[in-house]
Amino acid sequence: MCTKIINCKWKIIRGHLQLIVIVLMALSLLGACSSQVTPQDSTVSAPSSDVGQPTSAPPSASELNCTSPASPTPALAEGPYFKANSPERSSLLEANTPGTRLTLTGSVLTTDCQPVVNALLDFWQADASGQYDNTGYHLRGHQYTDENGRYELITVVPGEYPGRTEHIHFKVQAPNGPVLTSQLFFPDLQDNQADQIFDPSLVIDITEDRGSSLEATFNFIIKP
Repeated sequence: MCTKIINCKWKIIRGHLQLIVIVLMALSLLGACSSQVTPQDSTVSAPSSDVGQPTSAPPSASELNCTSPASPTPALAEGPYFKANSPERSSLLEANTPGTRLTLTGSVLTTDCQPVVNALLDFWQADASGQYDNTGYHLRGHQYTDENGRYELITVVPGEYPGRTEHIHFKVQAPNGPVLTSQLFFPDLQDNQADQIFDPSLVIDITEDRGSSLEATFNFIIKP
């Protein structure tokens, strides 16, 4: 009888010991798992230094080929074919526009070679055969300089019409500033010298000639 009681108590104690061992093993496993979990970071990462910065650095005076004090771009006659309210666009090309493609780039600068941001540029010109569109806005358009004072115009080389050499009309205006009206010319044309208002300081600089297309630059200098 006594032996049976002792055996029963031993079974109870052994069962309790097994339960304790299982609990301890479970606690050990939980501790190991929790040590491998990376805690959530409650802080917000600082924004990149590039956020909110211009996509390109402002060009230097040497890059702009500008020496202060620079001479202002000279004014010339507006001519009879200006039309207000041209569409805002940097490319004046439309479907199947004939002619030699011209990409003109540059900056609007003050006489101390500082870029003019958001300057207005309004262009109009004859087509490749020397004809102006006076009923619509073909080869007419305006745009604004970017945060570095730069612009890009995509058009075609204009044709000649009687009494004039090839040219592109423009107006340029700093925000709240006076309007400068003038014309751009092309280099090494025979009719340049015969044109009574031709000005060599208004000749664009051809940087690449592919035959069917040209790339050129011109910086507009306006009084601050």
